[in-house]
Amino acid sequence: MKPSIVDRKLAALADPSRRRVIELLSARPRRAGELAEALGLPPPAMSRHLRALKEGGLVAERIDEIDSRVRIYALKDGAVDEVKAWLAATEALWSDQLRAFKKRVETKR
Repeated sequence: MKPSIVDRKLAALADPSRRRVIELLSARPRRAGELAEALGLPPPAMSRHLRALKEGGLVAERIDEIDSRVRIYALKDGAVDEVKAWLAATEALWSDQLRAFKKRVETKR
């Protein structure tokens, strides 16, 4: 079975370093080297994290206009909309389940 969009995004967000990248990019786009420095990671490790975030559909990459060797990363617009919708639906499901459970327990007293 092919992973869903939400599965891919949650898998990309499972790593603490990648979540930190998302936090940094929420302020503004950044160069890959700047992200690596901020996280204290070597460039190859940062590259793997950025690849996972791109494959998860969370970040976009562009080439610097002045230096084509430099990659700049930014959050994709609406990148976490599917995750938010899934979380809201899951929260509603659990809330309904817990309300029904509470009602059942209270009626058995």
